[in-house]
This record gives sequence, C-alpha cells and structure tokens, in this order.
Amino acid sequence: MGEILFLSQLLPYPTNAGPKVRSYYVLRHLARKHRVTLLAFSRPDDTPEAVQHLREICDDVHLIMMHRSLIRNILAMVVSLLKGVSFIIQRDFVPEMAKTVERLLLSKQFDVIHADQLWMAQYALKGKQVAPNAQLVLDEHNACFQIWQRLAVGEHNPLKRLLLEREWRSLRAYEAYACAHFDHVVSVTAEDQNILQRLVQSQQKRTGQLAFHKTNERFLTIPICVDTESIIPVQPIFGALDVLHLGTMFWMPNVEGVLWFARQVWPKVVARVPQATFTIAGKNPPAEIRGLTKNQIGRSSIQVMGYVPDPQPYLERAGVFIVPLLSGGGMRVKIVDAWRWGLPIVSTSIGAEGIRNLPGENIMIADDPEAFALAVVKVLQEPDFAQRLRMNGRRWVEENYDWRTVYSEWDSIYNAYSNNHTVG
Repeated sequence: MGEILFLSQLLPYPTNAGPKVRSYYVLRHLARKHRVTLLAFSRPDDTPEAVQHLREICDDVHLIMMHRSLIRNILAMVVSLLKGVSFIIQRDFVPEMAKTVERLLLSKQFDVIHADQLWMAQYALKGKQVAPNAQLVLDEHNACFQIWQRLAVGEHNPLKRLLLEREWRSLRAYEAYACAHFDHVVSVTAEDQNILQRLVQSQQKRTGQLAFHKTNERFLTIPICVDTESIIPVQPIFGALDVLHLGTMFWMPNVEGVLWFARQVWPKVVARVPQATFTIAGKNPPAEIRGLTKNQIGRSSIQVMGYVPDPQPYLERAGVFIVPLLSGGGMRVKIVDAWRWGLPIVSTSIGAEGIRNLPGENIMIADDPEAFALAVVKVLQEPDFAQRLRMNGRRWVEENYDWRTVYSEWDSIYNAYSNNHTVG
C-alpha cells in the first residue's frame, strides 16, 4: 500500500463532465489499494455532498478555491506574452495551490505525486523539489497542444487564429517539457501516446539533451472507462425524432462542432425529416449557441437547454445522439457514455478518435455535412437499425470500457511504489 498525493484541476465528482469521469474512476481504483490524499481545485457550484462522497473514498481531501474572472484572464495573458509561456498554464497557476502542495509534502512521505491532466503538472514538478524521492505520474487526458492546433486550423478570424497559433506552440513546448520530466505518462489513446512520445523525442533531439528517462518505457495507454453496472440502458420512446447533443458548452471544440452541425448539417436533416428536433444540453452555452434558436431555416426546431441536472428525460426522447467534433484530442467520454445509456450514435472521425469501434455496427461515422445528415436520417427513419446500434453499443462498452476490469492496468505502475508502507 502506497501513499499517493492526487492533484486534480476539478473536483472529480459528480461525474457530469468527461474529465471528471476519468479522474473519479482512476481515483476510486487507486483508493482500493493505496492511501490517497486528494488535493483539488473547487468551484462555487461544488456541493458539500460531493466533497463528503470523496472523503469516504480518500484518506484525506484538501480543496483550493479556483477563482476565474475576465481580469484574471487578461493578467494571465499579459504575463504569458511577456514570459513567452502558455496562457492556459499561466492562468491555472494559483500560488495557494503551490503552497498547499509543498505543505502536504513536508507533512507526510508520499510515494507518488499523481497529476491529473497537464494543467496540474506544474504543481507536481514543484513538489518534486520538496520531495525528491516521490515518483511523478501524469495522466494526460489529451495531447493538449493538438486541441488548440486544430482549433487554429478551423478559425477564420485572423486575430483569434494568431492567438490560437501562439497558444498551441507555447503549450506544445510546455507539454514536451512536462512529459520528459515525469516518471510515467499515461495517455487515454494510443494516438495520443505516439504523439507525446514523438514530441518528447523531438524536443530532446532539437536541444541536444539526453533522454531524461527511456521514453518508450515511461509511456502507457489506459482508456477512459465508466461504470456500466450502475446504469440501466434507457427505454427509448417509439418513433422519437429528437437529435441530442450533450456536453459542456463552454468547451471550445463542443461549441465549434455544434455550430457546424446546426448551420451545415441540420437544414439537410430537417429537409428530409421535417418533424425532427435538435436539443443542445450542456453547461454555460455562449451567445452563439443560444442564438441558434432564432427562427431561421430549420432553426425553430432547435432548443438550447443549458445545464440539465437530470439528463434522463432527454436521453429517453433521443432518437440519435451526435458527436459532431471537428477538433479536440484524447478520447470523448460522451461516446462511451452514450453506449452505456444504450443510445445510437453518429460521430465525426475526430469525435470517435482513439475509441475502438465498429462503424455501421455500434456507431455511425461521417465527416462532411451531407454524409453526416444522411447518417442521422438513417438512424431516425430505420428503427430496427437504430436498435441494433443501441444493443451493440451497450455490449461493446461492457466488454471494453468498464473501469472495474480495465483499470487494473494502473497496477503496473503503482505496484512498484506500494512497498514502502503497510496497512495500519
């Protein structure tokens, strides 16, 4: 049994967002065999019940309030421009978090500092200076720089594109540095693992540095998994013609994908299925998304719900679940969740990237507006085909993406660090 300091950018419960799903089930797996101290950023909408639930899992829980504001973002941008560093990494540096990491490491001997997502790597690296014997593990939910690189490619505003270009290049340099200085780097897809390995090797070659560790031995892929036992597939409403998108709507790739679908795909769907509706559910939709409900061609059939505390009614009414992503990285939890709920899915290739799937059997994949529209229409108009997607998807997630079986792969890292402590 080892002592683990688990650093999280989000309070990893409830599991109402993709990053939380990853963090929560990794945390639960590690806490079964080790003593875990959770240190996480919290936000005003985190509830006492959620914190109490995590205290029941972890040996100890410490929270640092994350304050976000336009002024703070502007200051972070100024500092990042002056220092030539990533805006996102600078924005997420909070002195109180760094001081708390140091305090905890001085108060107890930790075997491992586990950084959940790249944003927490800076705190783990600072912690290594205080506890040089602690091993560093980085859970990379994405090859992060690639998200901003793809957004830059799709951005038409010259100023925004310039800022995105600068950000992904700065973030790439930081990500290469961080990955080179962690003892283990875990990716959620093989694609991301290959990208990050090449990134580290390229930087080391360019700078003439010797490898900090043997790169290939430090990298491992463990997919994002869910709990299939706790969820019963939804009972679909016969003849349902609602198209559902469910995801946080302040995340830029989600916004970009939904706008693309609403503007380029949805009119083609409505032309073939006039009774169809499009529901957008997710926290903090921006003005562009809210404006989709204005009465233009096909727009009167669009509804924007914002955050829905109980998605069950929307899942039951969904004739098809869409993942229209054009950018992003890592692995889309919404696909694994939709399989778990027993929903038929239509996704872009990027949306399904890194996820093992069987196109035409448990998911439909399409990338241009016409093909995406035809796939949505096929699912809406062919109930037997939709049912086959539902059943095959549920079976697939049970066999390939349940945390209780897959997350034993974390033991290949942590068993080596669990011999210093015994159960008290």
